[in-house]
Amino acid sequence: MRLYAIGDVHGRLDLLRAMHAQIRAELKRDRPDDWRIIHLGDYVDRGPDSNGVIDFLVDRTAEDDRVIALAGNHDDGLLAFLRDGDRTGLFARFGGADTARSYGVAADFSTTEAAASSRAALAAKVPEKHVDFLGNLRVSQEFGDFFFCHAGIRPGVPLDRQDREDLVWIRDAFLHHPELHPKVIVHGHTPHEEAEILANRVNVDTLAYASGRLTALVVDGREKRVLEAVAG
Repeated sequence: MRLYAIGDVHGRLDLLRAMHAQIRAELKRDRPDDWRIIHLGDYVDRGPDSNGVIDFLVDRTAEDDRVIALAGNHDDGLLAFLRDGDRTGLFARFGGADTARSYGVAADFSTTEAAASSRAALAAKVPEKHVDFLGNLRVSQEFGDFFFCHAGIRPGVPLDRQDREDLVWIRDAFLHHPELHPKVIVHGHTPHEEAEILANRVNVDTLAYASGRLTALVVDGREKRVLEAVAG
């Protein structure tokens, strides 16, 4: 089974489309016996077209169950804002205005009242299928010797007992852990200039929204390589 694990998209529909085009071309050329495309979360915020990214993933995951989408903390943050309109939450503080703009809403988080009004306006514009998609994202996936999640795992905790909060939020305890895990952890969440390929983990978050580079890990038997979609 060939595996493609795609890092944080953050509203860069152009790069996501380009990545899928490269993958389609490889699959057509190589005709592997089986394959999966695993998106590691953070589809929204900061980039210009979160609306388009979610729409794309809704369609692709519905068309083929070999296309998998996992939850990221920013995806959870959008749902949280739609529920409570919190002006101090992740969505309001880290790129939610860009997401709202992609739905045609000029969000204002300057006061509690303004945030509540923005929440109502955004809730009216976000399609129900987008809310359903984000609300039903799984938080991890395993294939062979690889474990896929958005942020990482809590070292020392069995993979089947990991806490959801850690899977979408963890950083230091995971990133600084030098020993091997039960499986190689493939993740995003923590931006790095280049893909990090270490003995115990692989990080494919290359800050796509700002760098113009969306990165994926490709695993095909014993072969492991990096694939990139680069803004033209």
